[in-house]
Amino acid sequence: MSETEDLIRFTLDGREITALPGETLWQAARRAGTDIPHLCHLPEPGYRPDGNCRACMVEIEGERVLAASCIRKPTPGMVVHSASHRTEKARAMVFELLLADLSAREAAPDPDAPFWQWAERVGVTASRFANGRTSSHDGTAQAGHALLAQPPHDTSHVAIAVNLDACIACGLCARACREVQVNDVIGMAFRGLDTRPVFDIAAPMGASTCVACGECVQACPTGALFEKSLMDAAARQRTVVADRHVDSVCPWCGVGCLTRVAVKDDTIVQVDGRNGPANENRLCVKGRFGHDYIRHPHRLTVPLVRREDAPKRGDITVDPANPWTVFREATWEEALDRAAGGLKRILDAHGPSALAGFGSAKGSNEEAYLFQKLVRQGFGTNNVDHCTRLCHASSVAALMEGVGSAAVSAPFNAALEADCILVIGARPAQNHPVAATYFKQAAKGGATLIVADPRGQDLMRHATHALRFKPGTDVALLNAMLNVIVDEKLYDEQYIQGHVDGFTALREKVAAFTPEAIEPVCGIPAETIRTVARTYARAERSIIFWGMGVSQHVHGTDNSRCLIALALITGQIGRPGTGLHPLRGQNNVQGASDAGLIPMVFPDYQSVADDDIRARFEDLWGRPLDPVRGLTVVEIIDAIHEGSIRAMYIMGENPAMSDPDQIHAREALARLEHLVVQDIFLTETAWHADVVLPASAHAEKLGTYTNTNRQVQLGRPAVPLPGKARQDVALIIEIANRLGLGWTYADVGEVYEEMRSVMPSLAHISWERVEREGSVTYPAPADDAPGTEILFAQGYPTKDGRARLVPADLSPPDELPDAEFPLVLTTGRLLEHWHTGSMSRRSSVLDAIEPEAMVAMHPGEIGRRGLAAGEMVRVETRRGTITLRLMADRQVAEGMIFIPFCYGEAPANVLTNPQLDPFGKIPEFKFCAARITPAG
Repeated sequence: MSETEDLIRFTLDGREITALPGETLWQAARRAGTDIPHLCHLPEPGYRPDGNCRACMVEIEGERVLAASCIRKPTPGMVVHSASHRTEKARAMVFELLLADLSAREAAPDPDAPFWQWAERVGVTASRFANGRTSSHDGTAQAGHALLAQPPHDTSHVAIAVNLDACIACGLCARACREVQVNDVIGMAFRGLDTRPVFDIAAPMGASTCVACGECVQACPTGALFEKSLMDAAARQRTVVADRHVDSVCPWCGVGCLTRVAVKDDTIVQVDGRNGPANENRLCVKGRFGHDYIRHPHRLTVPLVRREDAPKRGDITVDPANPWTVFREATWEEALDRAAGGLKRILDAHGPSALAGFGSAKGSNEEAYLFQKLVRQGFGTNNVDHCTRLCHASSVAALMEGVGSAAVSAPFNAALEADCILVIGARPAQNHPVAATYFKQAAKGGATLIVADPRGQDLMRHATHALRFKPGTDVALLNAMLNVIVDEKLYDEQYIQGHVDGFTALREKVAAFTPEAIEPVCGIPAETIRTVARTYARAERSIIFWGMGVSQHVHGTDNSRCLIALALITGQIGRPGTGLHPLRGQNNVQGASDAGLIPMVFPDYQSVADDDIRARFEDLWGRPLDPVRGLTVVEIIDAIHEGSIRAMYIMGENPAMSDPDQIHAREALARLEHLVVQDIFLTETAWHADVVLPASAHAEKLGTYTNTNRQVQLGRPAVPLPGKARQDVALIIEIANRLGLGWTYADVGEVYEEMRSVMPSLAHISWERVEREGSVTYPAPADDAPGTEILFAQGYPTKDGRARLVPADLSPPDELPDAEFPLVLTTGRLLEHWHTGSMSRRSSVLDAIEPEAMVAMHPGEIGRRGLAAGEMVRVETRRGTITLRLMADRQVAEGMIFIPFCYGEAPANVLTNPQLDPFGKIPEFKFCAARITPAG
């Protein structure tokens, strides 16, 4: 049957329209341009219609009663009236009854909410009926309601205000929480007029397990759940009406949620999710509530130069509220002349190898491209890197080696099409919360979810199998799974013959890794290993996601090689619902890497050592280029100590917080003869600078960003720059031209088009197309064709079109626990804070939720060591010591401690091991030996 034959033809308000298969009357009417009122229904993806508010009732000829159009599906020849006298009277009655129980519009928490807009459109502004609320709504419990009585106003949550006197019991908040975000915090309690949302078992919202994603706020049609910051404003002036709305993209993690930013008086007052391919209107706590960091008092607004009486020190005490002890204000001309002049002085005296640059994964693609071009063309060196070296460099190394591409083979949304999902070494509910919603939805839909992590995590609640293996034994566990698949002939022999090399060597390597032999090594029962391996291999569609728990090891590349082998030998790649996906960390770490902000390749991972490739870039950029791969992040720090690197230009990166062995890193920064830092805050790194250039925040600039799904997306400026701050692109160009490069870019679009000309991955994705569509997945087969979401269906981008298996042997962590340092220290992120905390610690909501540095430890381990949760403790490794508060956390394995690395007052990376993976050159952040004692 053809698609045309599948269409259902029916009559709506006197005209014939068609409905697609599965569409409801409401959906078909909307597509045909007819608006039908709705309160309990949202058209956004993930929301099922409920049919409980009766605002969308329509009349169907031949039927006695009206029908809810959001749940009723049309049939051929059906005759429907959405605006008959009967439907309009019924609809008005619904609004009048609801209005009877609400405060007047002028006193409503959100007088511009959808309820009030629809009430106005149906002509209802007042109600003839008495308020039907019972006394339990004023906090006075009725019989049987004592435990569940709630006051009408609950402001206990940091970000969200609850206004039950504005609630119409539509149930959207519960569906938003349970079915879209799958957080299971909100439920509907009581019956009849007493029906209302409750949080957990009727706890105050601030004391509940709410993670502040704000999906309920965006879904609520009345403002019963509303941004607390806007409630405060409403208390002062009764309403906050935005001057304008700007469509943009979230500045936080690699998910790349599209956003709608509301601006009033050049200040961001509200952020909602848009229907982007990565988020389908969803956001997390950072994306929705973490926007106010850009107007923090610490924001840099004037150029600064170091005072003559402020010598550099590696152990400097950072006080961003009082920079004048170290810096003085400068004009732009002085600051730029000093910045470029110092770089040129070192270049002329010591040559290109004495300079290096760190770019940023928080900046745009255009900024990344210009920054690496400046270092290569202007400095004459490949000593350029960014934070990908600290997150997924080992994954990139393994992927390039195995499949010829460093990007993901399928988007994370493909989890919804998978039968089996393996998540290993990643905590998506904390680090990629919106991506995690798809994993949770898939598990609720029947997919097998396997979560493997030494630490427990919230996602394990949804998992079929939760594997808490011993830290550092990833290769052992994965090789045991490969052993089962090979030994039981669960591999896809036809796929291997057609597409994969190296199977014989892999089979020989994993032969000794039987589950029985590996059980005491990794701590997972042999039968569980067999079950998980069989489940993954036998599923029709299996997909793998991994994070920095896999990559941040000295054997991180080997970990990724094993995951790649799992997919290749089973043929679980190149089809919908299958593939390999390293969840990228920062918002543009994929794009910055693609744009060449790494030391061994030009844009699109083209080797700097290849004569033909280098010649093409020399022709474009008009200068000879360095044929030798540059130094990586940690290697540059070591080279400063050795005296070979003397000057640096750092844009938006904070190595004084993010690098391992932080004391070593800060001492290196202090040794530099000249350091230029371009940033929005006076970061820990900027305190070591000679010149500080105040730059643009994400919400103040135009540019493209590439998320973990390979979606190139447009970020638009929402607010103006503060004070004398300037655009990052303009500052890079100023430095370049003071070095004699003669750049003449007219706008950001011109930069993008030059970048696109040297990046085959961006073929058919013009600046005009990105502006028009907002989000385009690469690669795109044609100018007017959608991007390709699933890669490798026809082979691999290698010289012979075949993938390559690389066997991995056991390699222990560099530093094992011993009698002196008996614990394993691992580091990572929190849901509310991001990377080094320079942005999230300056967001009022985010910092209020997690304001204090802490070390997490299993309560059993706390008791055995004679410690007490809540006390201050000293954590030591062979590199340093920090003092912070002890927190009990059952998710942390016994014998292990966890410290987030976002707190400048207790920087975890003082402790971490700088030993590198030999292939990806990534430090071992996830494992080192530590001890813990009372602080005294």
